[in-house]
Amino acid sequence: MSLYDLIMRRRSIRNFKDQEIPEHIIEELLDVANNAPSGGNIQPISLILVQEAKRRKELSEIVGGQPWVKNAPLSMVFCIDFYRIKKWSSMFDTDFKGENALSHFLIAYADLMCAAQNVVILAENYELGSVYVGTIQSNVDRARQYFMIPQYVLPMMVLSIGYPKSVPRNIPKFKRNVIAHKERYEVLSDDDIKKAFENKYGSFDDNVEKYLKKAFIEVVEADKQQDQKSWTELVKEEMKKLEIRNNAQFLFKLRYPSEAMVKMNENLVRAFRNAGFDFYGL
Repeated sequence: MSLYDLIMRRRSIRNFKDQEIPEHIIEELLDVANNAPSGGNIQPISLILVQEAKRRKELSEIVGGQPWVKNAPLSMVFCIDFYRIKKWSSMFDTDFKGENALSHFLIAYADLMCAAQNVVILAENYELGSVYVGTIQSNVDRARQYFMIPQYVLPMMVLSIGYPKSVPRNIPKFKRNVIAHKERYEVLSDDDIKKAFENKYGSFDDNVEKYLKKAFIEVVEADKQQDQKSWTELVKEEMKKLEIRNNAQFLFKLRYPSEAMVKMNENLVRAFRNAGFDFYGL
């Protein structure tokens, strides 16, 4: 299989077998994370490997009760780590102030995601599945306390990895010409934007179960892994309550409610400050 085909077959996996990952593969996953691109080769990242059942359960609760985090044999908590850099620079009579520089933070976050995606691709090569879990950002303080994370270190992403028990058939994506701009940014017309999203999501389907398999696969996968009231039923009730009538409303009234996402700023900024990060003037 070509590298192109391997990347194109990748899917976010949320249903894992109860099968450990060999240690030599985990070591290689760490190697490719460590070899990822890094601005200035500073490497402001750290990874916390979570494999013990009780810690997997706690991490699952930290990220909102997502069952795949508890069931995956391995989760990696990717952290922006300025603690190590600040300690080192202070030993040589200089000062690193990445915790106050938005530019340093953005570069570090890019470094973190490059490292994580290296892991995803190598995992795919070993027939492992993975899923990104970003909701640790809504519980940074609790994560820092539980994992004994020091000042100037922020847990920003969880990557859960394991052997797939089931694989989603497809995932809706834009056509190539929607995201690619030649030489300059090409502003799409309203009709072109509408068509791009229609091509991606298709028509809004009255068959909710069918629609969720395409647009919100998390609830389908969660239902396979818990006995309590299904996520699908909860989503159906919420869709009815909010009078969801189209794809845009589904995304920004229910899946990522706009007002709630903005309100998260308060907790996120507070958690950043608790960790020693403060971008003065913002």
